[in-house]
Amino acid sequence: MAAKHGLGRGLGALIQDGTPPVDKAAPDALLTELPASQIEVNPRQPRDRFVPEDLAELTASIKTHGILQPLLVRRQGNAFELVAGERRLRAARQAGLERVPVRLVEAADRESLELAMVENLQRADLNPMEEARGYQRMADDFNLSQDEIAARVGKARATVANAQRLLDLPEEVQGMVREGRLSVGHAKVLLGVAAPPELSLLARRTMAEGLSVRALEKLVARLKRGLRRPRRASEQDMPPDHLRHLTEVLHQHFGTAVRITPSRTLAGGRKVKGMLEIDFYSNDDLHRLLEIVGAPV
Repeated sequence: MAAKHGLGRGLGALIQDGTPPVDKAAPDALLTELPASQIEVNPRQPRDRFVPEDLAELTASIKTHGILQPLLVRRQGNAFELVAGERRLRAARQAGLERVPVRLVEAADRESLELAMVENLQRADLNPMEEARGYQRMADDFNLSQDEIAARVGKARATVANAQRLLDLPEEVQGMVREGRLSVGHAKVLLGVAAPPELSLLARRTMAEGLSVRALEKLVARLKRGLRRPRRASEQDMPPDHLRHLTEVLHQHFGTAVRITPSRTLAGGRKVKGMLEIDFYSNDDLHRLLEIVGAPV
């Protein structure tokens, strides 16, 4: 695998095949040992979730075999800051190691975040939401475009853009993606739903019923058809703008798709009844709607 470019002076050489090379391949990196207690965690670490079971397994492995890959560390004044390897550092401390192998690198703040992102991405250590927030931090903290972020982490620009879109999901749904209860494929489909309450309801239904991505796509398409433009004014007594307004008001009020079929007056003066349809996805959802309309249940 070719070295990634755009990581700053001497840093690209550190990210070959996910394993730090020998010293001669990176003159600005020094392999040494440091007391585990003297290493401070990286505030730009993209990972924010450490599974206790996985950490316990790594701790047991380190007790038996030690740390097989050095941590990446940079000097910050008189202290040392972790660039990449927080899970290994946590496990080493739990295993009781007083000193740990490290590779000292020269890295500015931006390069530190880039290295942490690349190392975690190569190890597939980041969940989708951690990856999305990492890209967003690179954009916010260092004013990088999606093209620049993609070049620095070795990803396609579309991959970065799609990941960042996940941050538009409601927090509840982000949690489902973070915990692996909802796939990225499902999340991308849900992003096509404009109303957050309806999006969250669909996410819960997807989990409860085990819907496939394809089944969810069909459901979202059906809901969108329910919100399409009403019939031409010549076919109804209610003005189109007013019908759209009422549909949107009820949609927001109930938090689900609503369809209004206005009553019509035929040529002979006979009235044709209208219809109001409100979608629900479970018995609990039905009771929620009944409570909204004040029906005794």
